[in-house]
Parts: sequence; structure tokens; C-alpha cells
Amino acid sequence: MDEVLEVMSDTQFHHVQTAHCESGVISNIFRHYGLQISEPMAFGIGAGIFFGHLPFVKVNGVPGTTYRVVPGAIFKRVAKRLGVKIASQSFSSPEKGMQALDRVLEQGRPVGLLSSVYYLPYFPPAYRFHFNAHNLVAYGKDGDNYLISDPIMEQVTEIDPKSLAEARFAKGFPAPKGKMYYPVEMPKTISLEQPIRDGIKQACSDMLNIPLPMFGVKGIRFLAKRLKHYPEKVGDRKAVLYLGNIIRMQEEIGTGGAGFRFMYAAFLQEAAGILKRDELSALSAELTSIGDTWRNFAFNAGRVCKSRTANNISYAELSEMLMQCAAEEEVLFRKLSKVKL
Repeated sequence: MDEVLEVMSDTQFHHVQTAHCESGVISNIFRHYGLQISEPMAFGIGAGIFFGHLPFVKVNGVPGTTYRVVPGAIFKRVAKRLGVKIASQSFSSPEKGMQALDRVLEQGRPVGLLSSVYYLPYFPPAYRFHFNAHNLVAYGKDGDNYLISDPIMEQVTEIDPKSLAEARFAKGFPAPKGKMYYPVEMPKTISLEQPIRDGIKQACSDMLNIPLPMFGVKGIRFLAKRLKHYPEKVGDRKAVLYLGNIIRMQEEIGTGGAGFRFMYAAFLQEAAGILKRDELSALSAELTSIGDTWRNFAFNAGRVCKSRTANNISYAELSEMLMQCAAEEEVLFRKLSKVKL
């Protein structure tokens, strides 16, 4: 029997800093309503781990690379698998979006928001660039300002309405369109076993079975082949920009490191205890080692970027490192897909 969530009479919200914005929003909002779920568990049940390289989709002028599924998918999957009913809205104008947010906040409900980090004044200047898929929580107001729990920040903060509206309705790809989402019904009790199984099954399928060459393990190899020829294809300057974006998406954009590989390893360790499957614990250790391989790639790629004297040999070596990541991940996800859950 689901429970319709009662309106809260105050703006008490327990903020916990997390590694990734979307899974952190899930963990923090669900905890607000008494549903205890860790950030790695949310990420795993939502099958957040992924890889995609889309050279024809330019983000800030460089090819798009992602180590996670599309924004919003993790929240949607977790809610569905746990039986949480969610209200989700996008808007045609900032006025409508801000009015709708105010109405929900007046009911005492914390609200998840999609935003651009470029317009968030509490971000350090070095981290404020046009990335339109950042998730945060608005949990109340103090005068005209909004009370914000941003999962990747240490403390809660405030933001003025103009900046929040700009962040929610930023232009570019993907356009946030003022998207907001919040729970309206929560099950009184949950069991994590089947949601864990479903999340693992989907993650294995996404990494191994998508037929297009840009996604999953195939996508890592696809990027490796293209990266090898960056200097001769696009010139040294663009090659450095392209490479720098790959590192940024791997290590800085809402990640627990190594393109979410460490976070998914933590999920597998937690899942091993719940499902009583030692194989998952062993695979967790393997994925942590694969994360170290990704980190080694990022370290060496960073050196190439900083030297600005890149040559084909350096990029060829980086390509081989990515090929190693692909080979190790293919082995891991094939093992994971065969575990009897």
C-alpha cells in the first residue's frame, strides 16, 4: 500500500554531500521521506553506468563523451523499481517554471531541479561552464532566495531567483527546460533484491548489447580508434581540447572518479551483502582495478594536454590505454551478466 506524502510544515532538509549529482539527489530526497538508500545503491538500481561517444553531437564545440546514462534516467528507473510515484514537469517559459516551483515549495516538498552549472553563483569560477545536466534540490525559500541542497557541495546554500531561473532555462544542448521532479507517493516498505537484479541486468545489456558502435564497450573502442588520429585529423590545438573534455567528463562532471566506475564498484559490494552473492564482491574488486586503469589513462592524457607538444605516438599510447579499458570492461560485464542473482 503506497503512502501519499504528507505536506511538511517546515523546511528541514538533511543535506549529505555525494559524488554524483543525480544519484545524490535521489539519496537525499528519498531519505527526507524515510527511505534510506545510499548513493551507490541508487546509481546501481538506476543502471547509471554507461559509455557513449557521439562525435556528431558537439557540446561546447567538442564531441560529446559520457560515462553515464542520459540525465533523468537514473531517477526515473530507481523510482519505478522501488515503487515511488514521481511528478515531473518541464516548462515553456521561466515565469511558468518558477511559479510552479514556488507552489510545490509552499507545500513543504523538496524538489529536484535540472540546471546549468554556468549560472550557479556558488560554484567556483573554474567549474562554471556550460554543462546543462546538473541536478540539485530546492527545499525552501528565505525571502526571495531559494534554499539549495547541491549534492556535490559540502553545505547547503542559497541562490537568488534570477540566477536560478537562468540555470533552469539555460540555452544549449541538452536544454534543461526548467525540468523539476519530486516524489508524491512512497511505498511504506521496500525490498531491494529485485530492483538490484533489474539494475544489474540493464547495465550489462547497455554495456554489451547495444548494436550501435558508439555505445557501451563498443563505444570505448570507437573512441580509442578516433583518438589515435586526433592530431592529424583536427590539428594539435583541437586535439588537446577534445582530449581535455574526455578527461573532464571522466573525472570532474558529477562523478566519484574513473567515469563512475568506482561508484558502481561500491554498488556491487553493497549488492553482494544484500543478495548474499560473493561473486559480486569479487567483481567489485575487479571493477575498482578497472577504475585504476581509467585513472591511469586520465593521468597520462592530462600530461599530454599540459605539455601542448602532443604527437601521434602519445595519442597512440592513449588509444591503447582505452583499448585496455574496453577489454577489461567487456570481461567484467560478461562475468556479471552470468552471475545467478
